[in-house]
Parts: sequence; structure tokens; C-alpha cells
Amino acid sequence: MHAPTLKKHALALAAGVFALSGLQAVHAEAAWPNKPIRLLVAGPAGGTADALARLLADGMHKSLGQAVIVESKPGASGGIAIQELKARGKDGYTFLVIQEGTVTESPQATKVSYDPFKDLKPLAQLTRTGLVMVANKQVPITNLKELISYGQAQKDGLDFASYSAGLKGHTSGMQLGQLANIKMRHVGYKGSPPALIDLMGGHVPVMFDGLSTSLPLIKAGKITPIAVVYPTRLSELPNVPTFTELGYPQMAKAGWFAVWSNPDAPAAIQQKLRDVAVEHFKQPSVLATVRTMGMEPPLPLTSAEMTADLKDGSAKQAALLKSINYQPE
Repeated sequence: MHAPTLKKHALALAAGVFALSGLQAVHAEAAWPNKPIRLLVAGPAGGTADALARLLADGMHKSLGQAVIVESKPGASGGIAIQELKARGKDGYTFLVIQEGTVTESPQATKVSYDPFKDLKPLAQLTRTGLVMVANKQVPITNLKELISYGQAQKDGLDFASYSAGLKGHTSGMQLGQLANIKMRHVGYKGSPPALIDLMGGHVPVMFDGLSTSLPLIKAGKITPIAVVYPTRLSELPNVPTFTELGYPQMAKAGWFAVWSNPDAPAAIQQKLRDVAVEHFKQPSVLATVRTMGMEPPLPLTSAEMTADLKDGSAKQAALLKSINYQPE
């Protein structure tokens, strides 16, 4: 056989193989899901992200008719779960539920093992959420005006707690200090529970916390809500003003939880899961559950719109950390 003929046969064979692999990929996407789907959570079992992942898993199971397994993989500022998504998520059977702060805050506060804008892609918001500034019952503080007066009177500064150094609970306190001319002294904890215990015990006067952990204590009358970091008043705290209402519009950015994909997962599968998530988190029963957790309904943002919000949030967090001379751990 002549060389040109051999070359034609080789090209034809290569084209056939390529076409077959393409058909197989199309068939695999069309048949998705034909095995259980994994939903990874970067936080501990029983935490907020875990609860939201289980809400989503229920909707996925009902819509897709396939088992969905929620797996908790905490640690390394989200890095363990994200590395698992990188390694296992290309086939469209492993996804992740995390808060946007894993992208906008953690990489600014500590050294992480992932690239927040290359290694994962947001598909759909599940909820939006804010922070609440709370005070213990021993200090004479029931509103922001009283807090500012009290803080300015403390010669050594006003201590405040947060759930982790370098994250939004920390920078919100320092930002308020800059805006209201208060010397704020940060007391960092490893998570909200120990910080809230010390807050109630009178060891720290105030704290910036997520609503999911503070709300039960607020409703029980054990701590006093001062103001919320969010664009509007929160459904579960309708009588608590926003910082914007009180003259501090710089403290209004919402946080949010989302379901995320490996960027290399098949586009059709990404879109299908997004559609399922968006529809499920419109349901009245799901939204009622979300509100009892102290969170607000999601916005139907596209992946591109969420990524733009993430880049904006990341830049603002970096500027805040620079303003307080924070050094990554």
C-alpha cells in the first residue's frame, strides 16, 4: 500500500475514533446521572453548609431520580474539599457546597492549596446571608449609638470576637472601628460556638457572627442584636436595623452559599444541575427552611455574574486586610 493511501487510512481511523469518543461523551451526558452523585461540604457534619447540601440533595434526588451522597470534608480552609472536587469532579458526579467566603476571604487570610478562580465554578446560589453584630447582656449596649459611645470611652479599646481571624467577622469589626472612630481590638476564635460562649459569659462585650449560629441565642434573649451587615433587614430579625440605615453603607455586602462544579465537568451537566438547584430553592417549603436558618432566598445569578461578584468581594476584602496590616497565616 502506498504511503498516501496509508496516510488516508490513518486519518480516517483517527476521525472515526474521535467521532466515536464524541458520541460516547454525548451519550454519557444524555444518560446523566446513571450512578450516585456526591455533594461535598467543606464544613463539619451538622453545620450550615451540610444542612444546605442535604436540602439540595433532596431536590436532586426528586428531580433526577438518583441517589445523592453528602460528604463532609472539612479542613485547610476548604482546601481538602476543593482538592477532591478537582480530582473527582470532571465527570460531573462530584460537586461542592460552600460559602462564597471560601473564595473571597480564605485565600486572603491564609495560605491555601487552591486557586479560587480556576479550580471551581459557581453554578447556582442556594441562599444569601449576612452577619449580625451582637452584644452580651452585661454591657450597657442595646443599639449602635450606645455601642459607639461605649467603645469610644474605652481607653484601651473595645474588644470584639469573631469566628476566625482574617475573615469577614474580623474585618467587619475593624471596618466599623475605622468608620466610627473606635479602637477595636480583635479576639479571634476557632469557630462561632466558643466565641459565643465567651460572649455570653461576659469575657468579650461584642461579636460579629453569622446569623445561623447567633439567631437561636438572640431569640432566647441571651445576647442582644445591634445591627446587620446586609443590604436589607433580615426576615428573621425584622426589628434589627442594617448598618446602612445607621449611616454606614460600606457595611452592606451580602454573603451567599452556592453549589459549585469542577470547571471541566461537561457543560450540559453543569447546566442541568444549575436548573435543578434554582428550581428547588424556589419552593416555598425550602425557602421556609432557609429562613429558619437565618438566611435569605438566593438570586438567580448566572455563573458569570457570581464570578464577577466574587472578584469584587475578593478585592474589597484584600483592601480591608491591607488597611489593618493583616499578615496571612
